[in-house]
Amino acid sequence: MSEKEDEKGKRGGHHTELYIEVPPTCLPIVYSPEYNITFMGLEKLHPFDAGKWGKVIHFLKEDQFITDDTIVAAREATEEDLLVVHTKRYLSKLKTHVLEGSREWSLVVATITEIPPVLFLPNFLVQRKVLRPLRTQTGGTIMAGKLAMDRGWAINVGGGFHHCSSDKGGGFCAYADITLAIKFLFERVEGVCRATIIDLDAHQGNGHERDFLEDRRVYIMDVYNRYIYPGDGYAKRAIKRKVELDWGTEDMEYLQKVELHVEGALNEVLPDIIIYNAGTDILDGDPLGGLAISPQGIVKRDEIVFRAARRRGLPILMVTSGGYQKKTARIIADSILNLHQQGLIEGGAAEGPETSLMPLLMSKSLSSGATFNAI
Repeated sequence: MSEKEDEKGKRGGHHTELYIEVPPTCLPIVYSPEYNITFMGLEKLHPFDAGKWGKVIHFLKEDQFITDDTIVAAREATEEDLLVVHTKRYLSKLKTHVLEGSREWSLVVATITEIPPVLFLPNFLVQRKVLRPLRTQTGGTIMAGKLAMDRGWAINVGGGFHHCSSDKGGGFCAYADITLAIKFLFERVEGVCRATIIDLDAHQGNGHERDFLEDRRVYIMDVYNRYIYPGDGYAKRAIKRKVELDWGTEDMEYLQKVELHVEGALNEVLPDIIIYNAGTDILDGDPLGGLAISPQGIVKRDEIVFRAARRRGLPILMVTSGGYQKKTARIIADSILNLHQQGLIEGGAAEGPETSLMPLLMSKSLSSGATFNAI
């Protein structure tokens, strides 16, 4: 590690491997094969496609948008990284078992992932096969936060665990990656004082809402199906712009509301960065989302958000969050390709940071540094 990288890693109170120098030949797209959860078929017991992140990358490679050399390799968030937000008590719960006689039960992780057989797995396997992938995706979101400030945009192909707060997980969310990415930016990147979360997953983002309930630096817009999990009335107090949808909401109404409220949110408060939770569980037929948005509607939705950010010269970090049909990976890839075709993100090493949003960001002095619930 270079002296410059080491200095970056130490800002904010502890040394981290997540704020690294990224070669200009890389696109600000973060991913690791470690994201994908595969273990004895247990992942198939939850409707979540636990391999969708790898499929997105496969499609983007197939369409020659990225190569292995142009992806930023995500690193696993360490316990010190996680303690920036999470309590020691909560992290300890993820490591420990409930003992009954000679058996050790992984109760907390089984509850969070909603995969009951996880209850009976030894904790070292739970750590390696379930929690490590989620920690790596969490590290990817934190890395993408810095990349968004450096390049004007970044996409973590995973992440978006918006039901997890500092001391409680749920809905397949074990780590609060959105909260962590924002806290890292506040602590380590000079000039980042305000963040706006635009949460367009079908579910209410109660995790980051609980974390930022009393924090005026964070503006939260949340658009979700009012009738589904989590229905967290306490967390809703943190939402500055709340859009509650009915069952079966379709493209026209949805896109009108998204555009109206994204523009309204960014006109109300101009943040230093946007964190965009781009769940695809709004797709028609999703078993958990209960909405009826077409694939084309999802692509258009993402374009609306990125266009609003670009028009204002705002850095944007996108995470992929929920989505419970096999076709969602193709839709996410199509949306990223559309953002490139629309000139809203750059593609290919030749374009690099020189044609990114950097001219618009020069004012920022970056430091060196059973019933399933769902994402």
